[in-house]
Amino acid sequence: MPELPEVETIRKTLEHLTIGKQIEDVTVYWPKIIKKPFEHEQFIDALKGQTIESVGRRGKFLIFYLTDLALVSHLRMEGKYGVFPIDEEIDKHTHVLFTFTDGTQLRYKDVRKFGTMHLFLKGEELSSLPLSQLGPEPLSDEFTTEYMIQKLGKTSRNIKAVLLDQTIVVGVGNIYVDESLFRAKIHPQRMASSLTNEEIERIVAEVKATLAEAIEQGGSTIRTYINSQGQIGMFQQQLLVYGRNGEPCKECGNEIEKLKVAGRGTHICPSCQKNL
Repeated sequence: MPELPEVETIRKTLEHLTIGKQIEDVTVYWPKIIKKPFEHEQFIDALKGQTIESVGRRGKFLIFYLTDLALVSHLRMEGKYGVFPIDEEIDKHTHVLFTFTDGTQLRYKDVRKFGTMHLFLKGEELSSLPLSQLGPEPLSDEFTTEYMIQKLGKTSRNIKAVLLDQTIVVGVGNIYVDESLFRAKIHPQRMASSLTNEEIERIVAEVKATLAEAIEQGGSTIRTYINSQGQIGMFQQQLLVYGRNGEPCKECGNEIEKLKVAGRGTHICPSCQKNL
């Protein structure tokens, strides 16, 4: 699943490709993707004549800000957007088409059909599900050591489970949790309530630094992720533990191990990240 850096890269690309385009028509081949309104015909009718003014992001969600509406889109495992000429052949996995008045189309492709789209009146999107229960953005001023000290003191979960919880901090998924905890030298199975203030400060700093570096590199190409122009992210070349099971740690030379923590495959260096 694309995480915050990948979705931010997609956002920037889509903003470049779609701002100012007016929607002439919408075609929905797989109605189950449309979650709000319930009837996909209402979704289609509402979007006709709307112009894309900007593209935002909240955690792993894209938000297309239109003339009067906000379209909230989650890519889930395999969702991808691309802009194509209207006469270019449509891939069999393309499920939603936004046809623009300039003869181009924004196409949503999703092999596994897990993606979702919600349509709101502009201004209502952040106070409604699925966005209303999300925690602070990790690169915002709200995600601080003090905030995490407060949250971690109230839980009996391990630190990886907490960081994956989108109501605590939004947009950080499996890849970047593993990378951030390695850089902070914290074992993912550590009970969150056992962490010292200094350790929490390290985690917050490394989450911010890791995500900022990943965004700069265009995200990580893991499994089938590419951005909306077909370009791959390059941060995977800098990954220190994720996906490197059995390889030597780049810092100490010991072998990277793969565990299951919080129900997710988890990569650690047992030497650098001791479970105290």
